[in-house]
Amino acid sequence: MKCFRIDESGYTGFDLLNTDQPFQGATAVAINDDEAARLIKEHFPTLQAAELKYRALSRRPANHSRLLALLSDLLRGYQSVTYVCDKRFLLILMFCDYAVEPWYHARGANFYEDGQNYSMASLLAMAGPVLLGKAELAAMFAAFQRAVREKSPEALSDLVAAARRTDWQQFREGLGPLARDACPNCLAAIATPGVTTDAAMVVLQSLITRMEVMSDGPYRVEHDQSKNLSTYNDLIQRFIDHEGEIELRQSEVASFKFPLKLTEVRQVDSKVSPAVQLADVMIGAAIEAGNTMAGRRSGGLDPDKLLPLYAEDQFIHLVPSMDFEAQKQFRRGTQAADVIDYFSKHFAAAKPPA
Repeated sequence: MKCFRIDESGYTGFDLLNTDQPFQGATAVAINDDEAARLIKEHFPTLQAAELKYRALSRRPANHSRLLALLSDLLRGYQSVTYVCDKRFLLILMFCDYAVEPWYHARGANFYEDGQNYSMASLLAMAGPVLLGKAELAAMFAAFQRAVREKSPEALSDLVAAARRTDWQQFREGLGPLARDACPNCLAAIATPGVTTDAAMVVLQSLITRMEVMSDGPYRVEHDQSKNLSTYNDLIQRFIDHEGEIELRQSEVASFKFPLKLTEVRQVDSKVSPAVQLADVMIGAAIEAGNTMAGRRSGGLDPDKLLPLYAEDQFIHLVPSMDFEAQKQFRRGTQAADVIDYFSKHFAAAKPPA
């Protein structure tokens, strides 16, 4: 049976505003331990460490050509998908889901139609600091994250006050529900048990969507025993156990269908799994590229050499975009509202940003 090995990077739990780790992601690669061990020995024949770790290898410029060659072999020779998200943008999408959408829903409007939520979130992310006040907008997003976590009357009241301290009149469509109306439906959505800013659900949805497409029949998943991935393990098991039959369109290239072909998830010690070690290398390189392109890191692999190695369907990224027409085309006909309702009903956790 086909087995995808998964590793993650950048996980900070509920804190999507963590300035040290602005990107989060994961890689799934279909390779067995024997093949993985062969590739490691081929590209790093003198490796002394007990475990291949991307971060340790990338610090030495002498390793960069070997890393690129290894990644090229993996991306050309084995099925894989890598997902990376801008965590601040993901938080803003969640803000639109909970602090904006309920206001529109109560008025009979489909907020998710043709990706309107992505367009609003992109506008808030990219133009919002200038339009609404940089410090004030940052404080509002921090207050939103706190309100989702604490769900207390005080935290919800502080969120409304923070929204009102922005220059919200410049963007009434986005901030009016909170700043003008203190929308009860929005505040109730934020306070709903199970609603969280933890991004594990979002990352997993993206990986599973692609693994399902890449698998003709049943397959399984193995991942590291790390504390971070324990959240992923629990979520994957709940997806596997779900017996409903439904297919929901998310975009022109992605849909989510139950029941899954995925049949088993297992935690393994990465020290004895060369395949999981290679998943670490793949996601480590992708996250580092994001940080380099954002001007937050230097000295790692050159993104201009790394990114062309990926086929279009091997890399998924969640970042803001002001190309609203392209967003509309990509998400035309989306069943995002149905996806959210379905996940909320059946998995007793936060609705995934659509």
